[in-house]
Amino acid sequence: MKNRQRGISLIGILFVGGVLAFSAVIAAQVLPTLIEFQAITKAATKAAEGNTVPEVRAIFDRAGAIDDIKSISGKDLEVTKDGDKVTVSFSYNREIHLGGPAYLLLKYSGRSK
Repeated sequence: MKNRQRGISLIGILFVGGVLAFSAVIAAQVLPTLIEFQAITKAATKAAEGNTVPEVRAIFDRAGAIDDIKSISGKDLEVTKDGDKVTVSFSYNREIHLGGPAYLLLKYSGRSK
């Protein structure tokens, strides 16, 4: 009886390795945008403690300077009042260049808690 060898071929290893390497590169580019999104959400929650629109934007800009937020600034915030509570909402897009004409578009939106 012949025993058949089982396993992955060299071409299979190269293909799987290429897919894993591509995924790792994309993850390395997406991770900083997720960290920045968390910082923006934290800054928006902190800015909601302000009473006027200019005060809210100034608080956000100060928090953004500390956390190195570059995607949006205080002027990009949408400030509304729900009863006596100030609500700060935001939305922005981030593009990650993949190669050639291909881009990965990430759309972020959120609001203060």
